[in-house]
Amino acid sequence: MTTTSVRVRRVTTTRAGGFSKPPYDSFNLGDHVGDDPEAVRRNRVRLAEGIGLAPERLVWMEQVHSRNVAVVDGPRAEPVPVTDALVTTVPDLALVVLTADCVPILLSDDEAGVIAAVHAGRVGARIGIVPRVLEAMVSVGARPERIGAFLGPAASGRRYEVPAAMRADVEEHLPGSATTTAKGTPGLDLRAGIARQLEEAGVGAVAVDPRCTIEDETLFSHRRGAPTGRLAGVIWMDTAGSAE
Repeated sequence: MTTTSVRVRRVTTTRAGGFSKPPYDSFNLGDHVGDDPEAVRRNRVRLAEGIGLAPERLVWMEQVHSRNVAVVDGPRAEPVPVTDALVTTVPDLALVVLTADCVPILLSDDEAGVIAAVHAGRVGARIGIVPRVLEAMVSVGARPERIGAFLGPAASGRRYEVPAAMRADVEEHLPGSATTTAKGTPGLDLRAGIARQLEEAGVGAVAVDPRCTIEDETLFSHRRGAPTGRLAGVIWMDTAGSAE
């Protein structure tokens, strides 16, 4: 007898391995930053091939720093408009979040078969994109204590310098995010604030990629040098047959 199992997969990209020319060199996956559209198309095809899915099985977002969440049940011919989080229960459908300093969050309840990809920049994190996506996941069968969260490469508190008033404002809405940079100036550690928010919501496990996009030149960073490309965080449920 053959059964079908589903395994949750997560991938984060780097700058290397694509077709884009400077300053987008080389694996830029953002189609909104001024890069050659054909290079972006080829990079997106390469990403799909790399994870073993057809390009049309990747779902993209028109990210706008909102708290809008969309539940998708199949491929989309165009990016989901005005959305900063995607949720699905469909296997072999990859959800993609693009970043270049903002926090990419990949969430899954493996038991329920529910996954999500979230774009959480300063504005989105401040206004509550994370609670919204957790609500959407629960609405389709997830349970917070079974959810695992992965926070990908992003601007670190060591380097993310902001005015003192902005730090205080974000801290009020996202406790745990206020910090001091390596230069001794007011800063934000969005991943610390988001991790605390997830834990307080009862999320079972939170993992954080330690890489700082501003410091690590193998990654794209808008703050380090704009214009620049975009990294992708990708999550999907991979189906595989197993004999019993």
